[in-house]
Amino acid sequence: MKKSIYRLRWSLSAWQLKWLLNCWPPLWCTGIRVLSIRDDFCYARVQMSMRWYNRNFVGTHFGGSLYAMTDPFYMLMLVMIFGKDYYVWDQAAEIQFIKPAREKVTAEFELTDEAIAEIKKQTENGEKTIVSFVVDVKTDKGETVSRVQKRVYVRLKKHD
Repeated sequence: MKKSIYRLRWSLSAWQLKWLLNCWPPLWCTGIRVLSIRDDFCYARVQMSMRWYNRNFVGTHFGGSLYAMTDPFYMLMLVMIFGKDYYVWDQAAEIQFIKPAREKVTAEFELTDEAIAEIKKQTENGEKTIVSFVVDVKTDKGETVSRVQKRVYVRLKKHD
């Protein structure tokens, strides 16, 4: 059973990954919705509306929900791009709360061809690299609500 689930991961299309993420309880139960994932896995857009269950004590977006909407995406995108020949793990994260918000918020994740090529270059000899990404969570008016820095560990697997 475990092996078949492992293989399924590498055969998912962007649409299937989006659907699974939208059904995944940590996102679905906090009102987070994946709006799009590009077919090449280099871009994703996520949105969260204000609901009674994702408000904090003072009526603004709960910080944990703001972080949850940014948590898995860079790692998942890299996993889907690099496939089963690479180890890809979230290593660390830091969130900075900039402005409270009560309205819908959006986060966009993008990996450039240059960034992907640089990661491949840094890991081609089996060395690990820690890649840093910054994503802003914004309102529809473009105001930044929070800024999240994600650090992702990437290493080419050794083949015997």
